[in-house]
Parts: sequence; structure tokens; C-alpha cells
Amino acid sequence: MLYLIYTFPALLRAWLSGVSFKGLCYFAGLPYMTRKNGSTISIGKGCRFMSKSWGNLIGLNHQCILATTEKDARIVIGNNCSFSGVSVRCYKEIILGNNVRCGANVLIMDGDGHLDDPRSGKSKPVHIGDNVWLGTDVKVMKGVTIGANSLIGAGSIVTKDIPANVIAVGSPCRVIRSIDEETIKKLEQK
Repeated sequence: MLYLIYTFPALLRAWLSGVSFKGLCYFAGLPYMTRKNGSTISIGKGCRFMSKSWGNLIGLNHQCILATTEKDARIVIGNNCSFSGVSVRCYKEIILGNNVRCGANVLIMDGDGHLDDPRSGKSKPVHIGDNVWLGTDVKVMKGVTIGANSLIGAGSIVTKDIPANVIAVGSPCRVIRSIDEETIKKLEQK
């Protein structure tokens, strides 16, 4: 029912901000989407955005936020992804594959946050493969690639690349085991 109430106003608001959609997406609550002139935010079909604090049993700290901050920055989100109070802040490039699941309050950034501070390093692209699941409160930092089908455990901070088909947890995030072939086949049939 929530999706029926919020989807049209959220799509209209995003469209007025210059966000492009490949097909219908669903919204519970209004996300905050802002795009710097010259940058792009492209969202695949069938994505779901939960921005109501009571809409996720874990609880959300805020609505979903998608923001580009530099002229040539780009956020590309594949089909059938889901977000609950997720923040995506892009200076250069953030690409999410298809069927990416983001738990409550996930943060994805390709920069350090204050480009005018001499302690900040350069922005580096973030790439997240198909069928990746980011648990609640995961933080994905600049320059990281997460391979397809991997699961990142709740509260993890991902500062280095994570290969495909693994479960990784911790701060800093480390691989703890591989995902079995049967599970990988099920994920890839989606």
C-alpha cells in the first residue's frame, strides 16, 4: 500500500531533478535525489526505495539519498535493486549491478566527503556486481569493487576489493568463506 501512495510523487520529484529511469520503480516515502549539472543518475527498472523510518523493522536513520556532487559524476543502478534508507554520494562513478540488495542505513561513497580539505585523497570509482547483498549499516568506501553474488555482513566497512561469490564481514571487511555452487546458480537464475 505504501508504494501506491508514494511512487508517483517520488518519480515526479526525481524526474524534475534530472534522474532517469529505465522503467517503473517503487517508493515508500520520498527519497532525496540531487544531481549536479552535467552529472547523471540512471536507475534500472523494478527498483524499490524504502524511505519511511517505520517501513523497515530494523529502523531507518533517514530517507534514501542519491547525490552527485561533481559535474561529470555518474550513478548507475541496475534492475531490481532494493534500498532502505541508503545513502549514495558520488563524486566520480558508482555503478551497481542488477538485483543488488542494500539493508538499512547502508552508505556508499566514492570520495572522502570534503574535496577542499588537503587531507582528502582523490575520488575513486565504486563498482558493485550483480546479486550483491549489503547488510544493514555496511559502509562501502572509495575505490572498492565487490564481485557478483557476494554478501557483506552487517556493520562491515569495505575498504578493499571483495571477490565474487564470497561472504565477507568486519571492519575492515574480510572474506570468511565462499558461497556454494548451488546458491550461486539460484542467484544467477533471478
